Amino acid sequence: MSQVLFGDTSGSRIVIGALGICAFLALVLAAVGIYGVLSYSATQRTREVGIRMALGAETGDVLRLILGQGMVPVAAGLVVGLAISLAVTRLIAGLLFRVSPTDPVTFGGVTLLLGGVGLLASLVPALRAGRLQPVTALRDD
Repeated sequence: MSQVLFGDTSGSRIVIGALGICAFLALVLAAVGIYGVLSYSATQRTREVGIRMALGAETGDVLRLILGQGMVPVAAGLVVGLAISLAVTRLIAGLLFRVSPTDPVTFGGVTLLLGGVGLLASLVPALRAGRLQPVTALRDD
């Protein structure tokens, strides 16, 4: 019986495995993209950050500035993605076993995972900008 069940679900397992691999690659690509855009933006704003720090901005202020620049699009993407995924759950209902298409644990876990990856990708350029010395930033230009 287990061999029959294994044979009946092998096609679904292959599709789900391929979707999992594609999802992982998309996650890595999104993280690299967020990091690249924020790193470039922070590099372009080196003089501005140096002036802000010279005028009294703390490291936390710079972190909030750069993190805000990265996390606003991430949050918007999460909201839009949740709305779209809730709308198309009926399409994948046939591929799911022992879980509902609108499982709150799954939606919450994926949202936390994507938000965490976006936060980590945004944090690296923000920390680099926060360690910037105002004198060095102003002298380089």
